[in-house]
Amino acid sequence: MKRMLKKSKGFTLVELLIVVVIIGILAGMMMLSTGGATAKAEATKIVSDMRNMKAAAVMVYADGSEWPKKIGELGPYLDGKVASTSADTQLIGKATYTLVEADPHLSIQATVTDGEISKALNKLVSSDVLVSSTDKVYQMRIK
Repeated sequence: MKRMLKKSKGFTLVELLIVVVIIGILAGMMMLSTGGATAKAEATKIVSDMRNMKAAAVMVYADGSEWPKKIGELGPYLDGKVASTSADTQLIGKATYTLVEADPHLSIQATVTDGEISKALNKLVSSDVLVSSTDKVYQMRIK
């Protein structure tokens, strides 16, 4: 009688375990590398929001010949990003925004509490964004 040898097709448990470990290592490496990118993206969003608020403040002035006194006055010009309230400050994302008036200048101030975002903002700061001595407060002059 001939004995038929059954040849099994597929992967062994050890081979599957090795693949799972390799995928886990690669996923862990990806998670580490995306942390810095997230902070940089948030920092870019903050600078962009400040520029949009600056443009909105100019539109408020163009419509009423008067500069806005509170950040909430910018609401109708910002597609709902800022609530149209009489509040002095607005929390949007990871920053708190305030209008600061120091004659003859009006500035938008963004306060950031996240250290990683603050570091990314310090690298992104352009000529129109001023950094205070605490490195967590950023101002953009409007007028």
